[in-house]
Amino acid sequence: MIQDCEDIAEFILKNYRDKVVEIGVGSLPQVAFALKDKLDVIVTDIYEQKYHGIKFCRDDIFAPDMRIYEGATLIYSIRPPVEIQEGMAKTAKKAGADLLIRPLGSEKADLSGFYRTCAVVNYKKARFYLYKS
Repeated sequence: MIQDCEDIAEFILKNYRDKVVEIGVGSLPQVAFALKDKLDVIVTDIYEQKYHGIKFCRDDIFAPDMRIYEGATLIYSIRPPVEIQEGMAKTAKKAGADLLIRPLGSEKADLSGFYRTCAVVNYKKARFYLYKS
């Protein structure tokens, strides 16, 4: 369980509309569950996942199916490994979406080639990186 999932979901709901996509949902769908009745939420992972009431698409971020990300205002990931963050940034930039990364600790990839600005956001109990498109 993610301690700050409700705060992350609240931040997303206050700042984004329409469609959001979570990359690498794995076994942490709490943010998507908090959003699913208020936004169009799609979760992705390289491995098949089944979560009742949430649309899942199997996808490899290193060879993404851009149809999944079209129209998204935000692409986000909870505790993604550093090695996939560049692939996430490429996909988000191509989709014209902002990128939110909630890291496990303070690790983050250098994504300055994709986004000009990166803000560290402290929202209630949540702390994450936000890259604006």
